[in-house]
Amino acid sequence: MGTGRLEAFSDGVIAIIITIMVLELKAPHGDGFTALSPLIPVFLSYVLSFVYVGIYWNNHHHLLHAASKVSGAVLWGNLHLLFWLSLIPFVTAWMDDNHFAPAPVALYGAVLLMAGFAYYCLAQCLAAVNGKDSALAAAVGRDKKGLISLALYLLGIALAFWNPRIALLLYVVVAALWFIPDRRIEITLKESP
Repeated sequence: MGTGRLEAFSDGVIAIIITIMVLELKAPHGDGFTALSPLIPVFLSYVLSFVYVGIYWNNHHHLLHAASKVSGAVLWGNLHLLFWLSLIPFVTAWMDDNHFAPAPVALYGAVLLMAGFAYYCLAQCLAAVNGKDSALAAAVGRDKKGLISLALYLLGIALAFWNPRIALLLYVVVAALWFIPDRRIEITLKESP
């Protein structure tokens, strides 16, 4: 089975996720720019969540571009990733509504952790399906950056109960690590015959 339908389905789900997130931004009452100031934290959390969804969309595209075939396990692995991504609008809204309280910030981190874990599993499954000697398997490798990201999410979740701002800073650091798409796949594909 090829990757076309899987990528098209994933693109549709991710587009819906982004749409749901933007619908959470409510217009303020008032006609001056000062009416926007209470929305700044809400907007910043929207930007962070948008960046995260964009990072997953971008890296997902690269991952599937490097794959030549998928299996039933890959389909379920992809759904596992999409499930966690679909929760980002919910945890973003809960975090905003509760002014970045510890529990919502921790749950936000938990959703990011599970999305990161699901992406890691999907990449490993795709590498296995495409063969241990495939360019994809070589590119994915042990995925140190992915494992470091998971560790930072865990640290952020724990710190959220002590200082939610530090936890959010860690989530921003992980997003910064992944902002540029994963070059391992592009480099490996260029080097392979």
